[in-house]
Amino acid sequence: RGIGYAIGQRFAAEGARLALTDIDEDGVSAAARTLGASGAEHLSARIDVADVASSRTRIEALIGDLGHLDILVNNAGFVRHTTAFDCTEQEWDLMVDINLKGVFFCAQSVLPHMRDRRAGAIVNLSSLAAKTGGVAAAPPYGAAKAGVSALTVHLAKVMAPFGVRVNALAPGVIDTDMVRGMASAGHDDLAKQIPLGEQGRAEDVANAALFLASDEARHITGEIVDVNGGLWMD
Repeated sequence: RGIGYAIGQRFAAEGARLALTDIDEDGVSAAARTLGASGAEHLSARIDVADVASSRTRIEALIGDLGHLDILVNNAGFVRHTTAFDCTEQEWDLMVDINLKGVFFCAQSVLPHMRDRRAGAIVNLSSLAAKTGGVAAAPPYGAAKAGVSALTVHLAKVMAPFGVRVNALAPGVIDTDMVRGMASAGHDDLAKQIPLGEQGRAEDVANAALFLASDEARHITGEIVDVNGGLWMD
């Protein structure tokens, strides 16, 4: 749903065959059917990215079903508003496991395949929160997304000799169900500060993801691309 669905929709429109994953098995299966309505046969699978062993097994099976994997988009994310004063260990572990550990181990699951083929592109989803500290989100969310940015640079350096590019997107305030649910946590105030005058749409992130995954970005790796309407400029 949200950004993930928009990315799938944009990639499918360009002729990609998709393997969609989500912890919501019914939802991701329905998404695959909807995106495949034009005739393409997309795959779907239930994956809990916080469960490393299960994720690895399912990803390897999906690569086998696809025949090969050109692109990995690490989009799974979760946020629950909390503060430095009341964040619990359970909230910390959940957000770090989904938003950071999941990114690394899903990437690790495809690295040998891409290395051996000497081709591929990985697009990770970081966040504006990685640069601002996540004050409008949660301490573990900001910390995890900052970790994603650092991990993106690490993987880009490791995989460059094999012709594999790794980049990340850092969305700002994007009009999705997840962000709408955070309105009382300061996102409404942030939205009012966007220089371009409006919140982003999921399609804005999807277009950027498509560019980074495409051959048009063949000389770009290790970059964290902001999609925030100018809310953060560097």
